[in-house]
Amino acid sequence: MNLIDIQLTDFRNYRDLTLGFDPGVNLIVGDNAQGKTNLLDAIIYMGAGKSFRTQKSAELVRLGAEFADVSGNVFSQERKQSLRWVLFPAGRPRQLYLNGVKKKTAADIAGVLHTVLFCPEDLMVLKNGASARRRLCDQNLSQLRPNYEAALTEYNRILEQKSHILKDRYENPAVLQILPEYNTRLCQVGALIISYRARYFKALGEKAKIYHELFSGGSEQFHLEYKTVSTVTDPFASTEVLVGQLQEHLCSHERAELESALCLTGPHKDDFDITLSGMSVKSFGSQGQVRTGTISLKLAQRDLMASQTGELPVLLLDDVLSELDPGRQDFVLNQIDQGQVFITCCEPGRFTKLGKTITVRHGEICDGNVCTSL
Repeated sequence: MNLIDIQLTDFRNYRDLTLGFDPGVNLIVGDNAQGKTNLLDAIIYMGAGKSFRTQKSAELVRLGAEFADVSGNVFSQERKQSLRWVLFPAGRPRQLYLNGVKKKTAADIAGVLHTVLFCPEDLMVLKNGASARRRLCDQNLSQLRPNYEAALTEYNRILEQKSHILKDRYENPAVLQILPEYNTRLCQVGALIISYRARYFKALGEKAKIYHELFSGGSEQFHLEYKTVSTVTDPFASTEVLVGQLQEHLCSHERAELESALCLTGPHKDDFDITLSGMSVKSFGSQGQVRTGTISLKLAQRDLMASQTGELPVLLLDDVLSELDPGRQDFVLNQIDQGQVFITCCEPGRFTKLGKTITVRHGEICDGNVCTSL
Protein backbone atom coordinates (compact mmCIF):
# COMPACT_ATOMS: atom_id res chain seq x y z
CA MET A 1 0.00 0.00 0.00
CA ASN A 2 1.35 3.43 -0.88
CA LEU A 3 0.16 6.96 -1.57
CA ILE A 4 1.11 7.90 -5.13
CA ASP A 5 0.26 11.60 -4.98
CA ILE A 6 -1.91 14.16 -3.23
CA GLN A 7 -3.76 17.31 -4.31
CA LEU A 8 -4.79 19.94 -1.75
CA THR A 9 -6.95 22.99 -2.28
CA ASP A 10 -7.47 25.37 0.64
CA PHE A 11 -6.65 22.69 3.20
CA ARG A 12 -5.27 24.33 6.36
CA ASN A 13 -2.37 26.54 5.16
CA TYR A 14 -2.17 24.92 1.68
CA ARG A 15 -3.82 27.06 -0.97
CA ASP A 16 -3.09 24.84 -4.00
CA LEU A 17 -0.73 21.88 -3.96
CA THR A 18 -0.06 18.85 -6.15
CA LEU A 19 2.71 16.57 -4.96
CA GLY A 20 3.98 13.10 -5.89
CA PHE A 21 5.60 10.72 -3.41
CA ASP A 22 8.24 8.02 -3.32
CA PRO A 23 6.96 4.50 -2.55
CA GLY A 24 9.70 4.27 0.08
CA VAL A 25 10.80 7.03 2.45
CA ASN A 26 9.62 10.63 2.06
CA LEU A 27 11.43 13.15 4.24
CA ILE A 28 9.46 16.37 4.81
CA VAL A 29 11.69 19.15 6.14
CA GLY A 30 11.09 22.75 7.14
CA ASP A 31 10.91 25.10 10.11
CA ASN A 32 8.12 24.90 12.64
CA ALA A 33 4.62 26.08 11.65
CA GLN A 34 5.29 25.80 7.90
CA GLY A 35 2.85 22.99 7.08
CA LYS A 36 4.75 19.73 7.57
CA THR A 37 2.26 18.29 10.04
CA ASN A 38 -0.66 19.66 8.01
CA LEU A 39 0.53 17.52 5.10
CA LEU A 40 0.48 14.41 7.31
CA ASP A 41 -2.95 15.41 8.58
CA ALA A 42 -4.22 15.54 5.00
CA ILE A 43 -2.87 12.03 4.33
CA ILE A 44 -4.58 10.66 7.43
CA TYR A 45 -7.83 12.43 6.61
CA MET A 46 -7.87 11.11 3.07
CA GLY A 47 -7.74 7.54 4.31
CA ALA A 48 -9.92 7.70 7.42
CA GLY A 49 -12.06 10.81 7.18
CA LYS A 50 -10.62 12.03 10.48
CA SER A 51 -8.01 14.55 11.52
CA PHE A 52 -5.61 13.67 14.32
CA ARG A 53 -5.56 17.33 15.40
CA THR A 54 -9.23 18.34 15.47
CA GLN A 55 -12.63 16.68 15.58
CA LYS A 56 -14.24 19.37 13.43
CA SER A 57 -13.76 19.04 9.68
CA ALA A 58 -14.70 22.71 9.24
CA GLU A 59 -11.46 23.70 10.99
CA LEU A 60 -9.48 22.05 8.18
CA VAL A 61 -10.74 24.58 5.62
CA ARG A 62 -8.33 27.45 5.06
CA LEU A 63 -9.59 30.66 6.63
CA GLY A 64 -11.78 32.56 4.20
CA ALA A 65 -12.11 29.71 1.69
CA GLU A 66 -15.47 28.36 0.54
CA PHE A 67 -14.35 24.74 0.75
CA ALA A 68 -11.31 22.48 1.01
CA ASP A 69 -10.48 19.65 -1.37
CA VAL A 70 -8.28 16.70 -0.36
CA SER A 71 -7.68 14.11 -3.06
CA GLY A 72 -5.06 11.65 -4.24
CA ASN A 73 -4.20 8.37 -5.87
CA VAL A 74 -3.39 5.27 -3.86
CA PHE A 75 -2.04 1.88 -4.83
CA SER A 76 -3.76 -0.66 -2.61
CA GLN A 77 -5.70 -3.88 -2.89
CA GLU A 78 -3.55 -4.65 -5.96
CA ARG A 79 -4.79 -1.70 -8.01
CA LYS A 80 -4.66 2.06 -8.35
CA GLN A 81 -7.53 3.88 -6.65
CA SER A 82 -8.51 7.51 -6.13
CA LEU A 83 -9.89 9.18 -3.02
CA ARG A 84 -11.40 12.62 -2.66
CA TRP A 85 -12.90 14.58 0.22
CA VAL A 86 -14.61 17.96 -0.12
CA LEU A 87 -14.98 19.84 3.17
CA PHE A 88 -17.00 22.94 3.97
CA PRO A 89 -16.54 25.59 6.69
CA ALA A 90 -19.94 25.09 8.32
CA GLY A 91 -23.51 24.05 7.69
CA ARG A 92 -22.90 21.65 4.81
CA PRO A 93 -22.01 17.95 5.06
CA ARG A 94 -18.69 16.87 3.62
CA GLN A 95 -18.53 14.87 0.39
CA LEU A 96 -16.57 11.69 -0.28
CA TYR A 97 -15.63 10.06 -3.58
CA LEU A 98 -13.96 6.71 -4.28
CA ASN A 99 -12.75 6.24 -7.84
CA GLY A 100 -15.00 9.11 -8.89
CA VAL A 101 -18.13 7.59 -7.33
CA LYS A 102 -19.79 9.45 -4.46
CA LYS A 103 -19.92 7.54 -1.17
CA LYS A 104 -21.86 8.12 2.04
CA THR A 105 -19.44 7.43 4.89
CA ALA A 106 -15.80 6.68 5.62
CA ALA A 107 -16.80 3.04 6.13
CA ASP A 108 -17.29 2.86 2.35
CA ILE A 109 -13.55 3.34 1.81
CA ALA A 110 -12.33 0.93 4.48
CA GLY A 111 -9.04 -0.63 3.51
CA VAL A 112 -8.11 1.77 0.71
CA LEU A 113 -5.55 3.81 2.68
CA HIS A 114 -4.41 2.68 6.13
CA THR A 115 -2.03 4.84 8.14
CA VAL A 116 -0.17 4.58 11.43
CA LEU A 117 0.91 7.89 13.00
CA PHE A 118 3.72 8.33 15.52
CA CYS A 119 4.09 11.84 16.98
CA PRO A 120 5.94 13.32 19.99
CA GLU A 121 2.78 13.28 22.12
CA ASP A 122 2.68 9.50 21.72
CA LEU A 123 6.06 9.09 23.39
CA MET A 124 4.48 9.69 26.78
CA VAL A 125 1.20 7.88 26.15
CA LEU A 126 2.08 5.24 28.74
CA LYS A 127 2.45 7.96 31.39
CA ASN A 128 -0.51 10.10 30.36
CA GLY A 129 -4.16 9.66 31.31
CA ALA A 130 -6.26 6.68 30.24
CA SER A 131 -8.06 8.68 27.53
CA ALA A 132 -4.83 8.96 25.52
CA ARG A 133 -4.31 5.20 25.66
CA ARG A 134 -7.92 4.53 24.65
CA ARG A 135 -7.48 6.89 21.71
CA LEU A 136 -4.35 5.00 20.63
CA CYS A 137 -6.44 1.82 20.56
CA ASP A 138 -9.53 3.33 18.97
CA GLN A 139 -7.73 5.01 16.06
CA ASN A 140 -6.12 1.80 14.87
CA LEU A 141 -8.87 -0.65 15.73
CA SER A 142 -11.37 1.52 13.83
CA GLN A 143 -9.27 1.14 10.68
CA LEU A 144 -9.08 -2.62 11.10
CA ARG A 145 -12.71 -3.16 12.08
CA PRO A 146 -15.27 -0.69 10.68
CA ASN A 147 -17.93 -2.42 12.79
CA TYR A 148 -15.94 -1.46 15.88
CA GLU A 149 -16.01 2.20 14.87
CA ALA A 150 -19.77 1.96 14.33
CA ALA A 151 -20.22 0.41 17.79
CA LEU A 152 -17.97 3.05 19.39
CA THR A 153 -19.93 5.86 17.71
CA GLU A 154 -23.20 4.35 18.90
CA TYR A 155 -21.88 3.89 22.43
CA ASN A 156 -20.71 7.52 22.66
CA ARG A 157 -24.07 8.71 21.35
CA ILE A 158 -25.99 6.75 24.00
CA LEU A 159 -23.53 7.81 26.68
CA GLU A 160 -24.05 11.48 25.82
CA GLN A 161 -27.83 11.05 25.98
CA LYS A 162 -27.58 9.29 29.34
CA SER A 163 -25.41 12.14 30.64
CA HIS A 164 -28.15 14.62 29.70
CA ILE A 165 -30.73 12.52 31.52
CA LEU A 166 -28.64 12.43 34.71
CA LYS A 167 -28.09 16.19 34.58
CA ASP A 168 -31.68 17.06 33.69
CA ARG A 169 -33.34 14.88 36.29
CA TYR A 170 -33.13 17.60 38.96
CA GLU A 171 -35.39 19.89 36.95
CA ASN A 172 -37.39 17.09 35.36
CA PRO A 173 -37.43 13.90 37.51
CA ALA A 174 -39.72 12.18 34.98
CA VAL A 175 -36.79 11.67 32.59
CA LEU A 176 -35.47 8.94 34.91
CA GLN A 177 -38.22 6.67 33.62
CA ILE A 178 -36.28 6.12 30.38
CA LEU A 179 -32.90 5.68 32.07
CA PRO A 180 -33.16 1.84 32.26
CA GLU A 181 -33.53 1.68 28.48
CA TYR A 182 -30.33 3.65 27.98
CA ASN A 183 -28.49 1.52 30.54
CA THR A 184 -29.54 -1.67 28.78
CA ARG A 185 -28.41 -0.39 25.41
CA LEU A 186 -25.11 0.88 26.85
CA CYS A 187 -24.37 -2.58 28.22
CA GLN A 188 -25.22 -4.26 24.92
CA VAL A 189 -23.00 -2.01 22.82
CA GLY A 190 -20.36 -1.85 25.56
CA ALA A 191 -20.05 -5.64 25.49
CA LEU A 192 -19.19 -5.49 21.79
CA ILE A 193 -16.54 -2.83 22.42
CA ILE A 194 -14.91 -4.86 25.19
CA SER A 195 -14.90 -7.96 23.00
CA TYR A 196 -13.17 -6.12 20.15
CA ARG A 197 -10.66 -4.44 22.46
CA ALA A 198 -9.71 -7.62 24.31
CA ARG A 199 -8.76 -9.37 21.09
CA TYR A 200 -6.95 -6.33 19.73
CA PHE A 201 -4.88 -5.80 22.87
CA LYS A 202 -3.96 -9.47 23.04
CA ALA A 203 -2.60 -9.39 19.47
CA LEU A 204 -0.96 -5.99 20.00
CA GLY A 205 0.77 -7.12 23.17
CA GLU A 206 2.16 -10.24 21.52
CA LYS A 207 3.71 -8.28 18.64
CA ALA A 208 4.97 -5.43 20.85
CA LYS A 209 6.67 -7.98 23.10
CA ILE A 210 8.79 -9.13 20.16
CA TYR A 211 9.92 -5.57 19.38
CA HIS A 212 10.67 -4.79 23.01
CA GLU A 213 12.82 -7.89 23.36
CA LEU A 214 14.82 -6.79 20.31
CA PHE A 215 15.06 -3.27 21.70
CA SER A 216 16.15 -4.24 25.21
CA GLY A 217 18.24 -7.26 24.26
CA GLY A 218 15.84 -9.51 26.17
CA SER A 219 16.69 -7.88 29.52
CA GLU A 220 13.04 -7.05 30.35
CA GLN A 221 9.87 -9.10 30.12
CA PHE A 222 7.15 -7.10 28.31
CA HIS A 223 3.47 -7.63 29.09
CA LEU A 224 0.36 -5.68 28.09
CA GLU A 225 -2.69 -5.92 30.35
CA TYR A 226 -6.14 -4.76 29.26
CA LYS A 227 -8.19 -3.23 32.09
CA THR A 228 -11.95 -2.92 31.86
CA VAL A 229 -14.94 -3.00 34.22
CA SER A 230 -14.05 -4.94 37.39
CA THR A 231 -17.05 -7.31 37.15
CA VAL A 232 -15.84 -8.53 33.74
CA THR A 233 -13.88 -11.62 34.75
CA ASP A 234 -13.08 -12.69 31.19
CA PRO A 235 -13.19 -10.09 28.39
CA PHE A 236 -13.05 -12.96 25.87
CA ALA A 237 -16.37 -14.35 27.11
CA SER A 238 -19.49 -14.25 24.94
CA THR A 239 -21.22 -10.91 24.53
CA GLU A 240 -24.22 -12.30 26.44
CA VAL A 241 -22.01 -12.93 29.47
CA LEU A 242 -20.34 -9.54 29.13
CA VAL A 243 -23.71 -7.77 29.00
CA GLY A 244 -24.73 -9.37 32.31
CA GLN A 245 -21.46 -8.46 33.98
CA LEU A 246 -21.70 -4.86 32.76
CA GLN A 247 -25.26 -4.64 34.09
CA GLU A 248 -24.05 -5.95 37.45
CA HIS A 249 -21.42 -3.22 37.69
CA LEU A 250 -23.89 -0.58 36.55
CA CYS A 251 -26.39 -1.56 39.23
CA SER A 252 -23.72 -1.27 41.93
CA HIS A 253 -23.00 2.30 40.78
CA GLU A 254 -26.59 3.41 40.20
CA ARG A 255 -26.88 5.52 43.36
CA ALA A 256 -23.47 7.13 42.85
CA GLU A 257 -24.36 8.04 39.27
CA LEU A 258 -27.61 9.65 40.33
CA GLU A 259 -25.92 11.63 43.09
CA SER A 260 -23.03 12.80 40.94
CA ALA A 261 -24.98 13.13 37.67
CA LEU A 262 -22.03 11.39 35.96
CA CYS A 263 -21.66 8.16 33.97
CA LEU A 264 -19.23 6.34 36.23
CA THR A 265 -18.97 2.87 34.73
CA GLY A 266 -18.48 1.30 31.33
CA PRO A 267 -15.84 0.78 28.63
CA HIS A 268 -15.47 4.56 28.31
CA LYS A 269 -13.28 4.12 31.41
CA ASP A 270 -11.13 1.33 29.91
CA ASP A 271 -7.35 1.43 30.10
CA PHE A 272 -4.29 -0.73 29.55
CA ASP A 273 -0.95 -0.97 31.29
CA ILE A 274 2.47 -2.15 30.23
CA THR A 275 4.62 -4.01 32.73
CA LEU A 276 8.33 -4.73 32.35
CA SER A 277 9.42 -7.70 34.43
CA GLY A 278 6.31 -7.19 36.55
CA MET A 279 6.77 -3.43 37.16
CA SER A 280 4.19 -0.99 35.80
CA VAL A 281 5.68 1.41 33.25
CA LYS A 282 2.93 3.92 34.00
CA SER A 283 3.81 4.04 37.70
CA PHE A 284 7.49 3.17 37.86
CA GLY A 285 8.96 3.31 34.35
CA SER A 286 11.93 5.51 33.52
CA GLN A 287 11.72 7.93 30.60
CA GLY A 288 13.77 5.53 28.51
CA GLN A 289 11.50 2.59 29.34
CA VAL A 290 8.41 4.64 28.54
CA ARG A 291 9.78 5.61 25.14
CA THR A 292 10.99 2.12 24.33
CA GLY A 293 7.62 0.66 25.29
CA THR A 294 5.73 3.20 23.19
CA ILE A 295 7.94 2.64 20.14
CA SER A 296 7.35 -1.10 20.47
CA LEU A 297 3.59 -0.49 20.55
CA LYS A 298 3.66 1.72 17.46
CA LEU A 299 5.73 -0.71 15.41
CA ALA A 300 3.43 -3.50 16.59
CA GLN A 301 0.39 -1.53 15.42
CA ARG A 302 1.87 -1.36 11.95
CA ASP A 303 2.66 -5.07 11.89
CA LEU A 304 -0.76 -6.00 13.23
CA MET A 305 -2.48 -3.96 10.56
CA ALA A 306 -0.31 -5.55 7.89
CA SER A 307 -1.10 -9.06 9.13
CA GLN A 308 -4.83 -8.29 9.15
CA THR A 309 -5.01 -6.58 5.76
CA GLY A 310 -2.15 -8.18 3.85
CA GLU A 311 -0.59 -4.76 3.15
CA LEU A 312 1.82 -2.60 5.13
CA PRO A 313 0.06 0.63 6.13
CA VAL A 314 1.66 3.99 5.44
CA LEU A 315 3.81 4.98 8.44
CA LEU A 316 3.87 8.65 9.47
CA LEU A 317 6.61 9.85 11.83
CA ASP A 318 5.81 13.43 12.81
CA ASP A 319 9.01 15.00 14.18
CA VAL A 320 9.40 12.01 16.47
CA LEU A 321 13.02 11.17 15.65
CA SER A 322 14.30 14.44 17.10
CA GLU A 323 12.75 13.42 20.43
CA LEU A 324 14.74 10.19 20.59
CA ASP A 325 18.34 9.50 21.58
CA PRO A 326 20.64 8.14 18.83
CA GLY A 327 20.18 4.51 19.87
CA ARG A 328 16.38 4.68 19.67
CA GLN A 329 16.59 6.64 16.41
CA ASP A 330 18.66 3.86 14.88
CA PHE A 331 16.25 1.20 16.10
CA VAL A 332 13.24 2.94 14.54
CA LEU A 333 15.07 3.64 11.27
CA ASN A 334 16.14 0.01 11.02
CA GLN A 335 12.48 -1.05 11.16
CA ILE A 336 11.31 1.08 8.21
CA ASP A 337 13.11 -0.65 5.39
CA GLN A 338 9.77 -1.81 3.96
CA GLY A 339 6.62 0.02 2.99
CA GLN A 340 6.00 3.73 2.54
CA VAL A 341 7.12 6.12 5.28
CA PHE A 342 6.72 9.87 5.79
CA ILE A 343 9.12 11.57 8.22
CA THR A 344 8.90 15.23 9.22
CA CYS A 345 11.82 17.05 10.80
CA CYS A 346 13.17 20.57 11.24
CA GLU A 347 16.81 19.83 10.46
CA PRO A 348 17.68 19.75 6.74
CA GLY A 349 20.45 17.32 5.92
CA ARG A 350 20.02 15.17 9.02
CA PHE A 351 18.29 12.22 7.36
CA THR A 352 18.56 13.15 3.68
CA LYS A 353 20.06 9.79 2.69
CA LEU A 354 16.81 8.01 3.60
CA GLY A 355 14.82 8.86 0.47
CA LYS A 356 13.02 11.69 -1.29
CA THR A 357 13.30 15.08 0.43
CA ILE A 358 10.37 17.52 0.35
CA THR A 359 10.99 21.03 1.71
CA VAL A 360 7.97 22.95 2.99
CA ARG A 361 7.83 26.69 3.60
CA HIS A 362 4.61 28.63 4.32
CA GLY A 363 2.41 25.93 2.83
CA GLU A 364 4.43 25.67 -0.38
CA ILE A 365 7.01 23.22 -1.72
CA CYS A 366 10.48 24.71 -2.15
CA ASP A 367 13.32 23.83 -4.49
CA GLY A 368 16.36 25.65 -3.26
CA ASN A 369 15.31 29.26 -2.59
CA VAL A 370 12.29 29.07 -4.88
CA CYS A 371 8.90 28.08 -3.46
CA THR A 372 5.93 27.06 -5.55
CA SER A 373 2.53 25.48 -5.09
CA LEU A 374 3.50 23.12 -7.94
